[in-house]
Amino acid sequence: MMTDTRRASADVEPDTPEQEALAPATPEPAPQAIDASEALAREAAELKDKLLRTLAEMENLRRRTDRVVEETRLYGVSSFARDILAIADNMARALHTLRAELKERADPGIKALLDGVELTERELTKVLEKHGVRKFEPQPREKFDPNLHQAMYEVQDPALPAGTVAQVVQAGYMIGDRMLRPALVAVAKGGPKAAAEPVANDNADVEPPDPGQG
Repeated sequence: MMTDTRRASADVEPDTPEQEALAPATPEPAPQAIDASEALAREAAELKDKLLRTLAEMENLRRRTDRVVEETRLYGVSSFARDILAIADNMARALHTLRAELKERADPGIKALLDGVELTERELTKVLEKHGVRKFEPQPREKFDPNLHQAMYEVQDPALPAGTVAQVVQAGYMIGDRMLRPALVAVAKGGPKAAAEPVANDNADVEPPDPGQG
C-alpha cells in the first residue's frame, strides 16, 4: 500500500502555465473602494487642520482678552490719576515754598503741620504707585527727550551742554509703560553740544520663526 501511495504521488504532475493562467486570481480592491478610502483620509486631515486652527484662534482670543482686561485695569484710571496729580502738584509747591521760609524758625505747631503735609504727600505718592502711576524727575544735564520732557523755555548757560535739561519746572508721571504727563523742563542753550548717546546694535541675532507655526 505504501508503495502504491508513493507511486501515485510521484505520478502527479505540476500545473502547466496554461493551468496556472486558468486558476482564479486574488481579487483586487475596486476603484470605488480606493477612492472612498482616499476621500475619508483627506476629510480626516482637513478636520484635524480645522481643529488645530480653531484651538489656535481660541488661544489667541484668550490672550487678547487677558491683555485687554489688564490694560483696562491699568490704564482705566488715567483720567482720574491726572486729576489727582493736580493735588500732588499743589502740595509739592506748598511744601517747597514753606520749607525755605518757615521750617527752621517755625514754632512746634507749624512744624507739626508741615510734617503732616509731607506725610500726606508721601502717602499720596505710595497710593499712585500702587495703581501703576510712577513719578519721574529729570536730572540737570540730562539730554532732552521729547518723549519724556516738554520744553517750557530755554536757558542761556554756557556751563551746560546745549539741548540738556537746565531746570525742572514740574515732575512727570508714567502709568504702566505709557506717558501720563511729561516733565516740564527748561532746556539749556549756548553751551557745547550734548554728547551723542550710543546707538543700539541692530544686528543682534534674531531667532527665525518656526516654519511650522502659521
